[in-house]
Amino acid sequence: MSNEAKRSFIDLFPFFVGLNEEEKQQLADYMELKEKPKYSYIFKPGDVSDTVFFLVSGVVKTGTYSHSDGKEVIKALVHPLAIFGELGLVGETHRHEFAQTLKDNVILYAISVEHFKKIMRTNFELCNRLLAYFGKRLANSENKLESLIFKDARTRIVEFIRETVNTRGQRVGYEMLLRHSLTHQDIANITCTSRQTVTLVLNDLRKSDLIYFNRGKILVRDMAKLA
Repeated sequence: MSNEAKRSFIDLFPFFVGLNEEEKQQLADYMELKEKPKYSYIFKPGDVSDTVFFLVSGVVKTGTYSHSDGKEVIKALVHPLAIFGELGLVGETHRHEFAQTLKDNVILYAISVEHFKKIMRTNFELCNRLLAYFGKRLANSENKLESLIFKDARTRIVEFIRETVNTRGQRVGYEMLLRHSLTHQDIANITCTSRQTVTLVLNDLRKSDLIYFNRGKILVRDMAKLA
């Protein structure tokens, strides 16, 4: 991809607002464009944690597997203009998580941890933005743990739908429409429930005329009543 396209992406990426022109050019020189097919792994547990990724298009899920039964647990869904695979910046030597594309091909930029740290050493604002990001990531993990302890499966599923629609949905009249790439099993893996429970809850919400859903879409009739 051309240098101009890289620079345009860098200008759009929130983390890089404080970079000067020299640092932006240095970053562009280091970045490598990659494309991954749908349902493919970008990295797996045990891989060397020596690369940071910036998502251009598509959706990526990150997560881990339980030691007892190998069940997948989704920790986050990564959308365009977001960073992932960044734990190598804070000392991770080998991956503890996986990153996998969903139903569409993914385009991303990759940069080595070594090169990214080189830019961090010259830009204090970039370090502050990364520190704030890691703090938010930790807070999200703590919130998810509290949800698992104190909330039942139905509440977790409904809250996931409401939060995702609020964040990524679009208003259609008085309703909210969410286009997504998730299966019922994916939602179960995010909310630490079962596929059967997700299906039961979604069907119950549909019978109550709170939502309508089909493959790849969820329409929330009234956000205030979705509880």
